[in-house]
Amino acid sequence: MAEILVKNFGLCSYEEAWKLQQLYFQEALDAKKLGREVKNILLVVEHLPVYTLGKSAKEENILFSEEFLGAKVFRIERGGDVTFHGPGQLVLYPILNLEDFKMSLRDYIFNMEELIIRTIADFGLKGERSLGASGVWLDVNTPKERKICALGVKASRHITMHGLAFNINTDLSWFQKINPCGFIDKGVSSLEKELGEKQDFEELSRKVLANFHQLFA
Repeated sequence: MAEILVKNFGLCSYEEAWKLQQLYFQEALDAKKLGREVKNILLVVEHLPVYTLGKSAKEENILFSEEFLGAKVFRIERGGDVTFHGPGQLVLYPILNLEDFKMSLRDYIFNMEELIIRTIADFGLKGERSLGASGVWLDVNTPKERKICALGVKASRHITMHGLAFNINTDLSWFQKINPCGFIDKGVSSLEKELGEKQDFEELSRKVLANFHQLFA
């Protein structure tokens, strides 16, 4: 199985991580076109507050003007609608050649969701997939349905970019300024909220990465 180089940048701006993604993504595409080995890279980050809109996002899902949002807004290449990134949220950006892992894009998305489902299961939480919505959810098909991990992906020639955002100790009040992922009838949660206390971010990061390597090894 292909090796994955993990690059942990800690707390950084969205612009910095986005430029790195674009750089590694283009390098991977160029290598593939030339028949060279693709470097599979996993960027691990925690962002300063920012809102991002996917290709199909509707501007009206941002409920305030940027002046009152308190954070920058970026329209980016991934699928999905609007979401928030900020401190206390673990973000993974895999730039992978899925052919190296013998995975379809559908398999890849399933495994990205699965790694969070396995992680939160260690805390007695049942993470699920919700029909017609990506990511990992709690209490699916009930009035309390809420998302604990968002997922948004771009892929070209089986090379991926963007990824997932797992709410560990995230300040959820930021989500009140948007319709998260375009939904008005579903909530957002974090591990801290579900368990009633702040979690060890570094330890959670290690757990997530261990599950990532297990699923992609």
